[in-house]
Amino acid sequence: MYKSFFAAAMLSVAGGAALSHPSPDAVEPVTQFVGEMAAPMPSGGIDKSQVDNALRFEPIQSFDEMFLRDDVVFLMRHGPTDWSKLDQKDVAPKDCGNQRPLSEEGAEDMRDLGALLAFNDITFGQVVVSEWCRNQQTYAELRAGYDRVDEGVWETFPKMDSDDLNLLLSLQGAPNVTNLGQLISTWDGGKGEGPMLVISHFTNIQELTEFAVYEGEILVVDPKRDNRVLGYLRLKTAEPDVGHFNVAQEDASFRDDDAGPAAVKGETTSGD
Repeated sequence: MYKSFFAAAMLSVAGGAALSHPSPDAVEPVTQFVGEMAAPMPSGGIDKSQVDNALRFEPIQSFDEMFLRDDVVFLMRHGPTDWSKLDQKDVAPKDCGNQRPLSEEGAEDMRDLGALLAFNDITFGQVVVSEWCRNQQTYAELRAGYDRVDEGVWETFPKMDSDDLNLLLSLQGAPNVTNLGQLISTWDGGKGEGPMLVISHFTNIQELTEFAVYEGEILVVDPKRDNRVLGYLRLKTAEPDVGHFNVAQEDASFRDDDAGPAAVKGETTSGD
């Protein structure tokens, strides 16, 4: 499995130069629609056994559109959180002591996600982050994951915090998604160093795209097509959270990997 990718990755490391985009050879088909990209082993001071996960994306037919363009936007929900500690009512964006934080497992997942993105040569020309603490934690854990593979690369991605990405309709939150939509629609690829990564919240993303996303999931959005969703990218182990997905119902707003189109439209059960 992944033999061609391992060989290509090892040649890249031996030659001292990394690819600027993921290689199609990295993709392992899972179903007709779903593909995965894993970590090579061993490489860059870390091996696959230390990142026991993979990047899962759909649709596999859109690989070029999703991963070989710099003028798309990776619209991401913050990483998995501890739902035993809910946000206090009207909590301020930077009041971390009274917000729902990343769980320990969620922080580890985001480090794995960062490492897998780095292994697969996914870089960003701009990173824009909600001011909320779980989003800032997600940013920090992604950086830690990148540093495990190639220390210092993450620091080359320009970062900006934006209250336009703050939790929709909360205290000091975004009043609507107009500015978020404009931020995405104006991205043109920048200096050709990778897509723009935007780290926001479930409610903001659903309001803008009508798609329900797991914690830590990324929608790949095309500004040139009126912010059309091209597909999703998430960890293989990602699961629906208890706050926004009724996992007890057969018709819950998530779907099996064989079911068809990228991501799903769904109903919320609480704020994010």
